[in-house]
Amino acid sequence: MDLFKTLKNAWRVPELRKRIIYTLWMFLFIRIGVSITVPGVDRAVVMNAVSSGDSGFVNQFYSMITGGAHQQLALFALGVGPYITSSIIMQLLQIAITRLEELSKEGEDGRKKINKYTRYVTLVLATINAWATTLNASRSGSLVDGSIWTFLLVMCSFIAGSMLVMWIGEQITEKGIGNGISLYIFISIIYSLPTNFIGIFQLNSDKIYIPILVVIVFIALIGFAVYMSQGERRIAVQYAKRTAGRKVYGGGQQYIPIKVNLAGVMPIIFAMSIMSFPSIIINFTGAQLSTTWQKVLGYLNWTSGVGSVIYIVLIFAFGFFYSTIAFKPMEIASNMKKSGGFIPGIRPGKPTADYLVAVGTRITLLGTIFLSILALMPLVFYYIFKVNVAFTGTSLLIVVGVVIETLKQLESQMLMRHYKGFL
Repeated sequence: MDLFKTLKNAWRVPELRKRIIYTLWMFLFIRIGVSITVPGVDRAVVMNAVSSGDSGFVNQFYSMITGGAHQQLALFALGVGPYITSSIIMQLLQIAITRLEELSKEGEDGRKKINKYTRYVTLVLATINAWATTLNASRSGSLVDGSIWTFLLVMCSFIAGSMLVMWIGEQITEKGIGNGISLYIFISIIYSLPTNFIGIFQLNSDKIYIPILVVIVFIALIGFAVYMSQGERRIAVQYAKRTAGRKVYGGGQQYIPIKVNLAGVMPIIFAMSIMSFPSIIINFTGAQLSTTWQKVLGYLNWTSGVGSVIYIVLIFAFGFFYSTIAFKPMEIASNMKKSGGFIPGIRPGKPTADYLVAVGTRITLLGTIFLSILALMPLVFYYIFKVNVAFTGTSLLIVVGVVIETLKQLESQMLMRHYKGFL
C-alpha cells in the first residue's frame, strides 16, 4: 500500500511526474534495444538454440538480468555488465591509488573525473566482452557467414549497445527517478519473470502442486529479502555538551546504522563470475580437455557438492572484503573523537574502533549467511522440485533493493519540495 501511495503522491508533483514519464520512456527504449538482433546474426539459428537447449543456471541468470538479450544476441546483449565491472574496478583502485582517492574527496569535480575514467574502462571491457561473445557466436554457427567483416560488424554492434546502455543508465539517473543502472537490471528481471513462471507451469502441468509451492516459496523469499535488506544494527553515540559564553551546544544521542547486508548483491556476482570463469575460457578458446580436466571442471561447477562449498566460501570472502571497503571503523572512531562523541561504556579512540570492528564482523557474518541462503535457492528448487529457476536469490535481492531505494528517493524529493513551499 505504501508503494502505490508514494507513487500516487509523486504523480501529483509536476516535476516528479515528468521524471517518472521520462523513466518510463527509457524503459520502452530498453525493451526495443533488447528485441533488436544485431546485424550479421542468423536470428533463426539463435532462436532455435534458445528453444532447444538447457542453458544452465549461470546462463539463465545472465539472460534474466539482460531481459533475454544475452541469449538472443540482441543489441543490448552485454547489458550493464561492463559498466558494473568498471565501476567495481574503479572503487578498488581508489583504495590502491592515492590520486584516485584524492579525486573521490574533491566533490563534484572529482566525481566527474572518476566517471570519465569509468567510461573509458567500460569501453575496454565492452570490447573484450564483445569479442568473446562474437567469437562464441561464430563457433556456434549463429553468424550469417564466416567473413571478418561480419565478425567486426557484430562485435562493433555489441560494443555500441553496451555504451548505449551506459548512456541510458546515466540519463535515467540524471533526468529520471532512481539509479539508472539498477533500474535497467530491475526492468529486465521483471520482464523475464512471467516467462519463467509460465515455463514452470507448462513443464509441471501434471503436477500442479509444484508450481503452487514454487509461488509460495517465491513470495516467502520476497518477504525474507525485504526484511534482511531493511535490517540494520544501530549503535548509540552520545555527544558531550559544549559551552560557549552563555549558550550550550551539542549534547544528545544519535545512532550509527550498520546495515545487515552491507555488501549488497556484489559478493554473489563476484563468486558466480569466478566459478564460471574456467568454463567460459574453455568455451571461447575451444580447447579439447582430457578426462581428468573434465572432472576438475565438473567439481568446479557450483551445482556440484564441492562446487557449492567453494561458491559459499567465495561469497563469504567477497562479503567480508567488500564490507571492509564500505565500513571503515578507524575513520568513524576518529571523526567521533573529533566531534566529542563516544559510545556509552566504550573509551574514545582505538577501543571504539575495536568495538566497531567486532560489531561489523558479526553483522557481516549474518549478512553473508543471508546471501548464501539466497544464492543456493536455485539448487534447492532443482533438487526438491526438480525445476530450473533463475529468479530466486540474486535477482530477488536486486529487485527488492531497487524498489526500496527508488521509493526512498521519491519520498526524499517530495519531502524537499514540501519544505520549499514554506520558504
